[in-house]
Amino acid sequence: MIGGSAPPVPLPGARMLFSLDPATAYLNHGAFGAVPVTVQRAQQRLRDEMEANPHRFLTQGLLERLAHTRRHLAGFLGADPDNAALVDNVTVATAMVLRTLRLAAGDEVLLTNHGYGAVALSVDRECRLTGAVRRVVDVPLAATGAEIVEAVRAALRPGRTRLLVVDQITSATARLMPVAGLVAAARDAGVPVLVDAAHVPGMLSVEVDRIGADFWVGNLHKWAFAPRATALLVVRPSWRDRMEPPGVSWEQDSGFPQRVEWQGTRDYTAWLAAPAGLYTLRSLGVDRVRQHNAALVGYGQRVVADALGVPEEQLPQPDADQPGAAELAMRLVPLPGAPVDGKAQAIRLRQRIADELAAEVLVSWWSGRAWLRICAQVYNQAAEYDRLADRLPGVLRRAG
Repeated sequence: MIGGSAPPVPLPGARMLFSLDPATAYLNHGAFGAVPVTVQRAQQRLRDEMEANPHRFLTQGLLERLAHTRRHLAGFLGADPDNAALVDNVTVATAMVLRTLRLAAGDEVLLTNHGYGAVALSVDRECRLTGAVRRVVDVPLAATGAEIVEAVRAALRPGRTRLLVVDQITSATARLMPVAGLVAAARDAGVPVLVDAAHVPGMLSVEVDRIGADFWVGNLHKWAFAPRATALLVVRPSWRDRMEPPGVSWEQDSGFPQRVEWQGTRDYTAWLAAPAGLYTLRSLGVDRVRQHNAALVGYGQRVVADALGVPEEQLPQPDADQPGAAELAMRLVPLPGAPVDGKAQAIRLRQRIADELAAEVLVSWWSGRAWLRICAQVYNQAAEYDRLADRLPGVLRRAG
């Protein structure tokens, strides 16, 4: 098991950096993140500047400020800023990529069964509009990196598969995927790859350009302390001039990335405040934060599993052979006997846990089974997982 038996020492003062309700154990950072107070204030100062003179803010120097932000974020992620564009989130970027591909009848988009639901919905919509089809590769939760690559390689159909969509860290199953091997396999087959890296920025150390994907997109409002909604889309140079923005704006003829980033009178303050989030992360110590979070979520997984009577060998663990496994800050615990047999009941159980235990977690329905996903961030403490472990069995009994 990655992580020790004891929880890590809390980072001094980290809890006070956030405006989270102290009465709630917020153990689901991976859902929407949490914005530090200093970053909230930085964004508010930008909003104040905008409202003091909207015309000046939106027409004088804003594109240059966005370019500066883009360079800052791209540098943190190991990406060439000339190949990057600021976007709202992964699902927006996915829709752009699908539109850019210009799918047609007979084409297919390949995903794994670990993919994010909204991304799959975006693929389904584009397929309905174009006549293309979505195919899914079933990957067992305990599959090794090599087994995952071979399963996907076998499913690729050169000439028909127009896009492979893979997660770098899966949302529902908290699984670290072998993206470098998957990208290499797809390239051998001549298939473009979109890497959904929603959870990567801030959680994992990453060099995006070394991955070599045709499209890579990561949210910075989850683990990099940026305001919502802030993400960075990185594309290979051969795709830059073909990228289709969400809407046509006055920067349409300026090329990539301006025509992607500039969407008229949107609120750009979240993007401009994103470097303040990275400053907070660096002030705490990037490696220190990652080590703390990975150790704490490992502790939380173990104490909850013990309370539910789940043996250690049934706990999904990060694949130690995968780069970044020791930094993973999300874990799964199976929920034996949970009164769940579908997505709707999983949502109801999650809400019941929130209401009765004042704990925010994710309950997912995956591969015919209910799972609890917990996260760890610097504001969390071991006592929160202890309380969840102590009270969760009672909730499950009453719900059943």
